[in-house]
Amino acid sequence: MADRDSASRRMAILVDGDNAQASLIDKVVVEASKYGIVTIRRIYGDWTEPQMKSWKAIMQDHAFTPIQQFRNTIGKNATDSAMIIDAMDILYTGSIDGFCLVASDSDYTRLATRIREKGMFVMGIGKRMTPRAFVNACEVFVYTENLVDPPKVRARPVDPTPSVPSEMVPATPAQPFRELFSAAFDLAVGDNGWAFLSDVGNRLRQLDPGFDSRTYGFTQLTKLVAANADWIEMKRAKKRGSSSVIAVRIKSSGPAEVKP
Repeated sequence: MADRDSASRRMAILVDGDNAQASLIDKVVVEASKYGIVTIRRIYGDWTEPQMKSWKAIMQDHAFTPIQQFRNTIGKNATDSAMIIDAMDILYTGSIDGFCLVASDSDYTRLATRIREKGMFVMGIGKRMTPRAFVNACEVFVYTENLVDPPKVRARPVDPTPSVPSEMVPATPAQPFRELFSAAFDLAVGDNGWAFLSDVGNRLRQLDPGFDSRTYGFTQLTKLVAANADWIEMKRAKKRGSSSVIAVRIKSSGPAEVKP
């Protein structure tokens, strides 16, 4: 769900090499590129350490600049400090409009908050174990588990429906979709009882920066909503100044006919 500013937004990707996965860097770049043009690419870590070897070939292929930070004290993560200091320097140069912070560490919570206080876009990419505070500090947060192709399992739909959709969902979604969607719908609904799906999608990210239809086993929000046709109605509608778009509403009682 990229926004309308993504075509001109200049982005900086800063990667904490100590807790990010080198094998996913190509997909990280793709995700960041959905929200802007990536102009700064840096990976932070102690490049004298054996665990950083996996980054070297990948880093060159994707034009990332390595930033060296020695571990001066055992048990202390100097990489965090180096990345935060660099981010603040970049923040005040005026050369970029947004950040992509690739890390799963709560130490970056205040950095994300500070970037947003300056009116800049900030997204995070990290593991499902990322502390909620860091996730909520970002405007968008993408879980790395959604960047891989996990084996699909036959499981119940996100919410019980008359038939199982063609895309099978994970056995345990991160958060009940019905509860989150209903809250987002209430914020986006118009006087006629309908809401544009794009507006609902924006509200979903406002309520939960980590919302991603891939978490529930679907590549697009449209497909996720269609899988819940027993309580969500969809139709084609006209939005001022645009072509036909999808509108949705929550059914008040029982299954209703979905109009084309």
